[in-house]
Amino acid sequence: MLDIKWIRDNPQALDEALAKRGAEPAAVTLLALDDKRRSVIQKLQEMQSRRNAASKDIGAAMAQKNAELAERLKAEVATIKDTMPAAEQEEREVVSALDDALSRIPNIPLDDVPVGKDEADNVVKHVVGQKPGWNHPAKEHFEIGEQLGYMDFERAAKLSGARFTVLTGPLAKLERAIGQFMLDLHTTEHGYTEVSSPLMVRDEAMYGTGQLPKFAEDLFRTTDGRWLIPTAEVTLTNLVSGETLEHEKLPLRFTALTPSFRSEAGSAGRDTRGMLRQHQFWKCELVSITDADSSIAEHERMTECAETVLKRLGLHFRTVTLCTGDMGFGAQKTYDIEVWLPGQDTYREISSCSVCGDFQARRMNARYRVKDDKALKFVHTLNGSGTAVGRCLIAVMENYLNEDGSISVPDALLPYMGGITRIERAA
Repeated sequence: MLDIKWIRDNPQALDEALAKRGAEPAAVTLLALDDKRRSVIQKLQEMQSRRNAASKDIGAAMAQKNAELAERLKAEVATIKDTMPAAEQEEREVVSALDDALSRIPNIPLDDVPVGKDEADNVVKHVVGQKPGWNHPAKEHFEIGEQLGYMDFERAAKLSGARFTVLTGPLAKLERAIGQFMLDLHTTEHGYTEVSSPLMVRDEAMYGTGQLPKFAEDLFRTTDGRWLIPTAEVTLTNLVSGETLEHEKLPLRFTALTPSFRSEAGSAGRDTRGMLRQHQFWKCELVSITDADSSIAEHERMTECAETVLKRLGLHFRTVTLCTGDMGFGAQKTYDIEVWLPGQDTYREISSCSVCGDFQARRMNARYRVKDDKALKFVHTLNGSGTAVGRCLIAVMENYLNEDGSISVPDALLPYMGGITRIERAA
């Protein structure tokens, strides 16, 4: 959430930033709501002040035996008390309206974010590795998995409908190995603390990281009003909601390997084959909580941590800077890591690392205290995939495909595979 004081001082800057994102101007509407809020608050404060003053005057009038004045003052106080509930209700309504309007405004892009409309305007930051040099034909992951006999979409549809997958045998083991490898890498080498957290959360948690209220249709909700997490970013970031942290304890770095649940409401007809776009998938999430001065450097660090996963697996990838029109709602700046998929003959996103500044912290009321400084500051938050397990599985399958249709296991995953070095067709 943006600071209304900043918007009040920089209305043109807000609308210019929204225009870069392809959004409509909002400064006039927000400032009108803010003016109304301040007017209502001032009116209520004046009523409270007059009520208190009149109450004191009643005592003075009675001490002076001025019954007429005392009765007149009592009537005035009674009138104020009668009208105050309506004024208080008006205050609640206008504050709620302003908060709701602010909650739907996206974050302000950093100055170095390229301006553009969509993914075609993203800028390649760097390219790592080489495409596979083998001569046999490439295949898409679903062809490979079905031919091996360990990937079953029909049975998944029987169980759950479209956009689900059943993996069995060594392919299920390979998926688990990839997730465990990521978790071990980030906790033992990158300094992240492993967290096991709930998969269902309350409204407040989804609001804190920006999924609510604007993106409710992209989420799954339980019958008792909880939400299935679309990413562990929700739980890991909200660990500090409502808290005041000591500056010397920052940064905090958390990681979790969890399922993620997404309705994919806006993706009808996209990636309908295979397991690229699923309602349920595993992901290793990275979250950092920093001070205001460290978040930009932390963004570079987090992206390098995610890139290390692909480097260790020997996968060819590129990292791109998202343009203003392609960034997520809460991001100030985002790097997407796109892995090469030979079967599709293209790059596909496997990780997205974003710095959010204090945007989420304001929604969560998460602050930190600098020693000997009375003023509290909002923390800065960052999140990234380290990486998406299902898409990493796809990349390993397509890039380590052998001519006979088997899959070689990357060296980094061998310790997790129980002696399996090659996945071959089921007997």
